[in-house]
Amino acid sequence: MNSLGQLFRIHIFGESHGESVGIVIDGCPAGLPISEADFTEDIERRKGGVQKGTTPRKEDDLPIFKSGIFNDKTTGAPITILFENNNTRSGDYEKQRAVPRPGHADFTANVKYGGHEDFRGGGHFSGRLTVCLVAAGVIAKKILATADIKAVAKITEIGGETDPEKGLEKAIEAKDSVGGIVECTVTGLPVGLGEHFFDSVESLISHAVFAIPAVRGIEFGTGFAAASMFGVEHNDPIADASGKTTTNHAGGVVGGITNGNDLVYRIAVKPTSSTPKEQVSWNRETNQTETFSVKGRHDLCIALRVPVILEAVTAIIMTDLMLLEQRIKRII
Repeated sequence: MNSLGQLFRIHIFGESHGESVGIVIDGCPAGLPISEADFTEDIERRKGGVQKGTTPRKEDDLPIFKSGIFNDKTTGAPITILFENNNTRSGDYEKQRAVPRPGHADFTANVKYGGHEDFRGGGHFSGRLTVCLVAAGVIAKKILATADIKAVAKITEIGGETDPEKGLEKAIEAKDSVGGIVECTVTGLPVGLGEHFFDSVESLISHAVFAIPAVRGIEFGTGFAAASMFGVEHNDPIADASGKTTTNHAGGVVGGITNGNDLVYRIAVKPTSSTPKEQVSWNRETNQTETFSVKGRHDLCIALRVPVILEAVTAIIMTDLMLLEQRIKRII
């Protein structure tokens, strides 16, 4: 539901237009230096209004530490971090309550929770909560850095164009939203993380990745392109005793277990559901379909803000796996 992980475990909470959103991080080793300044870079990368094509909604997003940190170091107890919601315009959502927005969770949430859900700004389903994932990722990244492991994500395509600017221009000209593709690479991983079958590295990462709103697909290594390759072409020749291979079609995972090469995977991010274009949906009050347009402040392309979130969830999963394998025991 709202929790993820075994030893390094996170629990997310809050709604888009509620008082705050937050995260509880359990299992962080004691002694890890943590300060507000550690969060600045990644929080800024996730913010809307910072780059072209993102929502004009701006929040300060200063982390408020409520537990688990004392004298600027982790204590070993659960860490609770809050982010206040101050720049909200809930009236935009009151007006469209009767008409579930296509592509959003409005209809499914209303049915599942009997109309008791907080619908403002998407409530608990909102991408607003990804600031919490980024916060947990900051801590996970610091833990991984002690083992020289690093996750880096980048945009490789926007609106079908390898030039992001060109992809955004297409959306602006069409007065519509667009999606994109984001690639993540993890370097420095040891051989042996993950399990076969249900707890494979691919399974665990996919589980976390699909918690990011708007993600529609994932592929590791050559991914779907492997379906058109010959076996001898796709197999990665092992070069030495460290497990390094001359190619990396497997994306660094074989049998669900890391093989010592870079972990490489890509995700597909759908176009923002809240598009300026007029759409048709069903009105629950009139029981008729009608044409409407979504009001409010929205991203032209959600993919622009995804790289840092993708790094975060990847770091969370890899930290959990490193702790499970006892590759990280103490931080001094």
